[in-house]
Amino acid sequence: MKIEVRKLRADDYEQLIDSMIEAYGNYEDYWKKSTLEKLIRLFPDGQFCVEVNGKVAAAALSIIVLYELYGDEHNYREITGNFSFDTHTEDGDVLYGIDVFVHPEFRGMRLGRRLYQARKELCEKLNLKGIVIGGRLPNYHNYSEEMSPREYISKVRSKEIHDPVLNFQLANNFHVIKVLKNYLEGDQESEEYAALLQWNNIYYSKKRNAMTDSIIRLGLVQWQMRHFKDLDSFYEQVEFFIDALADYKSDFVVFPEFFNTPLLAPYNDLPEHEAMRKLAELTEPIKKKLSEYAISYNVNIIAGSMPTVEDGQIFNTSYLLHRNGKTDSYQKIHITPNEQKYYGFTGGEKIKVFDTDCGKIGLLICYDVEFPELPRLLADQGMKILFVPYLTDTQNAYNRVRACAQARAIENECYVAITGCVGNLPGVSNMDIQFGQAAVFTPSDFSFPENAIKAEATPNTEMTIIADVDLMLLKDLHYNGSVRTLGDRRKDLYEVKLKKN
Repeated sequence: MKIEVRKLRADDYEQLIDSMIEAYGNYEDYWKKSTLEKLIRLFPDGQFCVEVNGKVAAAALSIIVLYELYGDEHNYREITGNFSFDTHTEDGDVLYGIDVFVHPEFRGMRLGRRLYQARKELCEKLNLKGIVIGGRLPNYHNYSEEMSPREYISKVRSKEIHDPVLNFQLANNFHVIKVLKNYLEGDQESEEYAALLQWNNIYYSKKRNAMTDSIIRLGLVQWQMRHFKDLDSFYEQVEFFIDALADYKSDFVVFPEFFNTPLLAPYNDLPEHEAMRKLAELTEPIKKKLSEYAISYNVNIIAGSMPTVEDGQIFNTSYLLHRNGKTDSYQKIHITPNEQKYYGFTGGEKIKVFDTDCGKIGLLICYDVEFPELPRLLADQGMKILFVPYLTDTQNAYNRVRACAQARAIENECYVAITGCVGNLPGVSNMDIQFGQAAVFTPSDFSFPENAIKAEATPNTEMTIIADVDLMLLKDLHYNGSVRTLGDRRKDLYEVKLKKN
């Protein structure tokens, strides 16, 4: 007999489903093929199976979560992001077990123990705090009329009652943290109760940038347009703001859309579209310099937006420069008539959230926030903070961005931070005047400011604003708010979904 523990593959699907149905009985189609493929794509190292003589006999599935965002009061739907696994983040601190099963034909061979050992080794390798599991109580329905879940767990622990799941977890050095109610919808055997279990990694060492609490500090730069004699003087001004906001321990520093357009001045003799393409040649060195600042000042930087050229097309691109050196990018989806007319910009096609050491964030650029579908898609992927760098020339243009950003915060139960350029830039075509007022908006409920504004800058003045936002308040709002705009949607009548990507 040949037994091998290995990573699960997408082509294992048919055998996997066969094992699960045999193990769980009526849970037909519990894991769809597309769902499993997404899980493997998101976190291939966390999906294990045991192969016995070439047949998949057992499997264990898991994700990494930033546990403080969920805490000990959660259910299965919440921790998995409504079975989407969008709660998985590389910057998390806990390995969360979402499923484990063994084909009945192979029970008694200690295959589950092999899977748990693989999980523990992975947890130590990734330097995670530990493993957390919501353990079903499949025999509890036989005792529910005579004892509480707490009493049942106590008797299982003392071996007065046998529970196949809980006995197995305890034998693998997991300890019970608490009892969860309404954990897995439809789990009649457990009467929807579960034991929250934990295994601690004794080798864990605290990560340098791991989130230690739910308070995230935002630093927004309300950028004054001015001429720069060269690129170094531009860097000097950028670094000044990063240095100042990093001194206040900001987790993010956010610059406005097209904050580098003062560097267009040397190309003012060219047509606007040609000048913008010349400016795009500076984007790569600016991005690299900002990434260096992000690392050296230990802060995540959202580099407003800058023009980029790919395959002959020009895009309005923002960069998220993580303090660990990682770089993400986003291309503006909706192009304004002015951007199209003067510069020939093309709209991007990728909509996604970004994992950071402060949780999941969204990034849109100016006009994008006026389309409610985009933030809703991001919210469905677990976004907690939406950043919107913008550039508006008139007050009515600014008010469109502001009003829509405030609506997005309420609709999607998230924080929205906006910042733009101010002042004027004579001598640069089509960049003459700007109107701006940076702000951080919140949902509108009792835990937040009465006007749903966390902070706002003085209009049309170069300055910064620093605001702390509490992610735990969003979680409480989601379940206990006066209204619950995400949870109360009539999905039986309508939905918003991506057609691409």
